[in-house]
Amino acid sequence: MNIIDLKGVGDKKAALYRKLGIDTVERLTEYYPRGYVDFTEPRNIGEAEIGEVCVIRAVVSRKNYPSNYGGRVLVFRALLTDGLSEMTAVFFNSKYTFDLLQLNKEYVFVGKITGDSFGLEISSPQFVPVGEGGLMPKYPLTKGLSNASVSKDMKNALNIVKRAETLPPEIISRYSLMEADEAMRKIHFPKSRDEYEQARKRLVFEELLTLKLGLSQMKNRGRTLSGAVMADVDMDKFYNSLPFTATNAQLNAVSDCIGDMKRPYPMNRLIQGDVGSGKTMVAAAAAYFAAHNGFATLVMAPTEVLARQHSDTFRGFLEPLGIRLALISGSMTAAEKKKVHKAAENGEIDVLIGTHALIQKSVNVKNLGLVIVDEQHRFGVGQRSALAEKGEAPHILAMSATPIPRTLALIMYGDLDVSVINEMPKGRIPVKTYAVDSSFRTRVYNFIKKYIAAGKQAFIVCPRVEINENDTSDKKSAIEYYNKLTSNEFANIPTGLLYGKMKQADKDAVMNDLHDNKLKLLISTTVIEVGIDVPNAVVMLVENAEQFGLSQLHQLRGRVGRGKDESFCILMTDNKSEYTRARMEAMKSTIDGYKIADTDLRLRGPGNFFGREQSGLPPMRGANLADDAEILGEVERLAEELLKTDPKLARRGHEGLKANVRRLFGNVGEFGWN
Repeated sequence: MNIIDLKGVGDKKAALYRKLGIDTVERLTEYYPRGYVDFTEPRNIGEAEIGEVCVIRAVVSRKNYPSNYGGRVLVFRALLTDGLSEMTAVFFNSKYTFDLLQLNKEYVFVGKITGDSFGLEISSPQFVPVGEGGLMPKYPLTKGLSNASVSKDMKNALNIVKRAETLPPEIISRYSLMEADEAMRKIHFPKSRDEYEQARKRLVFEELLTLKLGLSQMKNRGRTLSGAVMADVDMDKFYNSLPFTATNAQLNAVSDCIGDMKRPYPMNRLIQGDVGSGKTMVAAAAAYFAAHNGFATLVMAPTEVLARQHSDTFRGFLEPLGIRLALISGSMTAAEKKKVHKAAENGEIDVLIGTHALIQKSVNVKNLGLVIVDEQHRFGVGQRSALAEKGEAPHILAMSATPIPRTLALIMYGDLDVSVINEMPKGRIPVKTYAVDSSFRTRVYNFIKKYIAAGKQAFIVCPRVEINENDTSDKKSAIEYYNKLTSNEFANIPTGLLYGKMKQADKDAVMNDLHDNKLKLLISTTVIEVGIDVPNAVVMLVENAEQFGLSQLHQLRGRVGRGKDESFCILMTDNKSEYTRARMEAMKSTIDGYKIADTDLRLRGPGNFFGREQSGLPPMRGANLADDAEILGEVERLAEELLKTDPKLARRGHEGLKANVRRLFGNVGEFGWN
């Protein structure tokens, strides 16, 4: 049923709902509250605490309308009593709400308490008659849509929609779950905290089970296909050509990849390693192995800057060994792209490197046997699936330098086998990290200049590209900051500027000058977050550090300390909140990316861990992976059990599970099911 056909929803409100992704009445019922106003445990007026939001039970004993209706702000007051104490409820410009209060009737009020011991006030309280309380839902809103309006529409929708049961009765019984329709109703209007908890448990359980089943099916799907089966290759020539000695962790990861590529079904593996652990060498070794088996490799990076970085690095590893490489990028002319496409189709390229454009159907590679995806959390399961469709079911190797807590990894990498590189190359010196406020700015600039004078290089990272003239925030603008520094403190120092929307030719010129040591200082946005490898850079200053997530700060810190010199990361922030202090302390106390990731998940929650657009996951409506680890563990075991006995979810009673997976994964959910 279209949302516009719901009673009380016209064209204007329907348009607002569509902005929230709600186009049907059923989707409205799946728009869960972000929180609740709890009316279930009211206090007496004498127990109210000034400055706190309190729940008060009281009778309306008097109502005072403002004497002057011509004023700009109308203040309506009601005297409340609980028989022992009194309090004034104050409403501003809210005659309609005030009129709803009835004299001598008892209500439960929720609001912030102000005043002193001579007279307490509760400002703009929400209220319900005694006995009608429970937990009042608070919905995520958009401008023009009020919480009261959504609640009213939700009640109308729940009178129309009955949610079909999708879980088998034995699962509902085994895990003591609410039935689907009851959970849907009680998640919106629970009468108690226990009702809310039970409703949420049911919805989260179903959501995580659906996700886990889908990801497991993606992982198992490849087991039924014939991949590019490869044979043993003598890897000594590759290892002997390296300008360093590979770590045991790197050798083990290469061994995992080779073992996968020799099997009759495609590899689906993730190489996960902290910043600077040497994942690219592992990827180059896999490409070398594929090439000597007669198969080509695609290497896909999330940005052009990183794609070009990979082009340089892979060439250094592979071209001396006779492997033919090519880069395809958005800045190339149509004729240049056509030339590369033709060479790839004719089998004249062993390793083709580029961005997500490589997914396009126009890119065809002869004898494609291996696809390498870097910074895989920026690509969703759908994009990995699209890559798997290229060639004859090629092997897929994903890489990520972003450490991920186990609870998140179970979901994000649910369709992948994982190899962890937990050993750093010899000679790496840990980066020293400091958190300071702007009173240290002159000292920090002098510190940077000291190292530049000694022949080293430095980075300064800002959270924005440019500042809007109407923006009064103090977030540093990379462009404005660059202009200021190159005119003042760093006037005589070769300084470059880098941000995402620059022309590719300008980006290339800056990066080339940086690598050639012609630029001593680079002012940048987070476009340098991943992949930039400048061993001579030893100082990283991050402006407005409170604007970045911990894992992002860890990635930025990884841009220094890549050579043999002592390196430094300085986090500058004037934010004094406890939240910011805890995050800066975490950065100072460890260089272990996994510990930092756990802290980041705990402090920020999974919705912001990568940013919603980067998570690569189907959207979660109710589950919170930071809080739901226990349910996730149950779901993991159940999903494995279900697929072991019914891999296609074809048994009677499993129709709802299959429908859930198809609904959540969309086109990605075609797992060869009938």
